[in-house]
Amino acid sequence: MIHRMKVTALITDQLVYEVKKKAKGKNLTDCIVIALKEWLAMQKLRELNSSLQKNPLKFSASFSAQKARALNRKLT
Repeated sequence: MIHRMKVTALITDQLVYEVKKKAKGKNLTDCIVIALKEWLAMQKLRELNSSLQKNPLKFSASFSAQKARALNRKLT
């Protein structure tokens, strides 16, 4: 079940204009939803980048690009 919330917000005309222009939604609600989803995606990427900076990925000693390619070819 999808829950929806009606929101009243005081947003400058200039910001609304820019969001509508960039989001290219069919209406203002669609544009705001697109903008919020993109903002959330960027925040998640920032969190992931921060996490990877603190704990970088480490390859096992037995890793090789050739083995990875061979495995990928078997899976497709």
